[in-house]
Amino acid sequence: MKKSIAVLFSALLPFAVFADDANELVSKLDVMQGIKANFSQKVTDQNGKLIQEGSGVIAMHQPDAFYWHLTAPDESLIVAKDNNVWVYNPFAEEVSILDMEDILKASPMALLVHRDEKRWSEYQIDKKGDCFDITPRQGVESAVNTVSVCFTNNTLSDIRLTDAQGSTSHFALSEQATVTEADERLFQFQIPDGVSIDDQRRQ
Repeated sequence: MKKSIAVLFSALLPFAVFADDANELVSKLDVMQGIKANFSQKVTDQNGKLIQEGSGVIAMHQPDAFYWHLTAPDESLIVAKDNNVWVYNPFAEEVSILDMEDILKASPMALLVHRDEKRWSEYQIDKKGDCFDITPRQGVESAVNTVSVCFTNNTLSDIRLTDAQGSTSHFALSEQATVTEADERLFQFQIPDGVSIDDQRRQ
């Protein structure tokens, strides 16, 4: 469960230690501040064979606020706010609660909603056309080999995650909008009555 959560994850601050490509990525994401969009998902194996499709809604807001609602083919929900991450599986009627730090250690995707110079220094940023590849430096543990974030003009349009087995998850974003005050409720998860709670936080 935790590995699949980490593969999904990932506000930036323009630290002087960043290389030029990282600074450019920082600038693009820093302008957004917060974004909400629909997404369509395609998962392919190492041979490019389609193994799963899905759709849902994603929202991100600086700092440390993340919302991921997969609505098809099966429903699941991830909400991250400050130091806590809630993972809700309606079918199994269970909620897992994790530390944000665990997600940050597992996947560079979490960098998109986290301000931390030390954490950013653990990843290499390389620009390729309209995309930026984020890869863990040697010695950094991660469930994801590469996260690629792509832009159309200044709009975040695609996110691709490649894992150690060569499988790729491609998320194409559409109907992007700025996060409003009304959208803040997305980052306030309320545990439903009667569900099983697996609290994995250290405190």
